[in-house]
Amino acid sequence: MKKKFTEATGNTLAPLRPHLKWLVVGFAIVISFGSILYTNSLVEQIRDREQRQIEIYASSLEFLANESENVNFFLILDEIVAANHSIPVILTNEDEVPEDYRNLDKADRYTDQEERMQFLKAEILEMKEAHPPIEVTLKDDQDNIYGHKYIFYKNSFLLNQLRYYPYIQLSVIGLFGVVIFMVLNYIKRVEQDRVWVGLAKETAHQLGTPLSSLMAWSEYFKDLYPEQKEALLEFDKDVDRLGVITDRFSSIGSEPQLSQLNIVDVIDDIVVYLQKRLSTKIMMTVSSFPNRDIEAKINQSLFAWVIENLCKNAADAMEGKGSINISILRANEGRIAVDVQDTGKGIAKSKIKNVFRPGYTTKKRGWGLGLTLAKRIIEQYHQGKIFIKHSEIGKGTTFRIYLNG
Repeated sequence: MKKKFTEATGNTLAPLRPHLKWLVVGFAIVISFGSILYTNSLVEQIRDREQRQIEIYASSLEFLANESENVNFFLILDEIVAANHSIPVILTNEDEVPEDYRNLDKADRYTDQEERMQFLKAEILEMKEAHPPIEVTLKDDQDNIYGHKYIFYKNSFLLNQLRYYPYIQLSVIGLFGVVIFMVLNYIKRVEQDRVWVGLAKETAHQLGTPLSSLMAWSEYFKDLYPEQKEALLEFDKDVDRLGVITDRFSSIGSEPQLSQLNIVDVIDDIVVYLQKRLSTKIMMTVSSFPNRDIEAKINQSLFAWVIENLCKNAADAMEGKGSINISILRANEGRIAVDVQDTGKGIAKSKIKNVFRPGYTTKKRGWGLGLTLAKRIIEQYHQGKIFIKHSEIGKGTTFRIYLNG
């Protein structure tokens, strides 16, 4: 059954790739760029239409001015562009001195004629940068040119709004995408938490019956084989360890109780227990800096689980031969750093980002949840951090844990 499950998933619980999230992101990008292209097309069309309106107005002015000496130029403008009161326009003489204007609300605020003239001249400079002026040629009855007028204009407020609209829209879509991304991550995390909590509590429940039986058998063997006192003592230690493991699984999903403990002593006890149960060719050492009096706020049972998991993974990576060194030191900002260093096979850089994902494992057996649970215990329960500090193929790996002092 387990073999079939492994084959079906590729490598036990193969990590699920976030295809759905990237599909949503890609769809949002396509919509955004499509919106930008479409809006830019509308902007070009409106700009061309406004330019044609001004050109029609200029042609009409030129025609009527040459037909009649008394022409109210802006009366013609009002008639021609009556449907659009948003195109800012300034009419000047051939020396570019403003004679009249339309759709410049700011100019109306100036009561002083000189200040208004300065404002209009500044607007003419801005209009020159936006569009070249349209020239109106004035001719007499003999078709001789006797003067010119110029029409300066710039994009309407509506056109400017449309120009920036796609970027505003893109920002809104981007913000919406970030919110959706966070919501999906939250839902996924909640679902994972429920699965892990359910799995852990069910495991603790299932361990309860055989554990009680083992405790009874231990008492029976003590009476039956009193000469095997040392062996039965180690048997009791393993039974007690199973009890600790059961308590650990029961603690998943509940708020753990943290205590201020000497972390060096805690790790020493873990190493003493593991040293007798790992290969005799594996050397385990513990070092601390600046002294052995280093305390951290931890849940002893859950923290021991993390260290045991890292050490057992290291032993597997070294294939039963090598050394594991655990270093404890005071770090910055009152934190405690714990390094677990092995001389194993190392981890490829391309795979480092996957080691804490549920289901990732390089072993032929196992569900690949050990490091995932270790990360959960350190970062969620202890408010710390765990990561790979260094890894080199053929030389080993160093995991670092940060805890609050």
